[in-house]
Amino acid sequence: MDYRKLTSPCGIDCFNCELFEDNITPQMQQYLAQFKKVEPETIRCHGCRVSGCLVIPGECKTKQCAAAHGVEFCCECDEFPCQKLQPCQDGAETYPQNFKAFNLCRMQTVGVEKWAAEESAQIRRLYKSGKLMVGAGPVMAESEGD
Repeated sequence: MDYRKLTSPCGIDCFNCELFEDNITPQMQQYLAQFKKVEPETIRCHGCRVSGCLVIPGECKTKQCAAAHGVEFCCECDEFPCQKLQPCQDGAETYPQNFKAFNLCRMQTVGVEKWAAEESAQIRRLYKSGKLMVGAGPVMAESEGD
């Protein structure tokens, strides 16, 4: 798998996303098709670098910014981290906005391939299902293992 091609400039792991072509369920296709008023079979993301994001209308400003700065990933930019990566509570339960900067920091520290192959799925799982332990960060609930 080409992790570099399937990771957005902002650090979203497209290959782990619920909308990515290998991961999307028929139920999710149906839901998004109704929302976008298109046929369900057209709802199949190939990664933001290939086809753009299914949930962002128009062109992604962060992707445009990375291209304008001549970087593959935001963490390679002299202005990293910038306001485009600022976390926000609004939509945090739905959108992966708040773990982008963490992903980028891990990519910078261990490399894209190691982050993608060994860490990205766990980061996403903790973001979606972990419980915050103040002073220790997110941990998985005991009933969920880890």
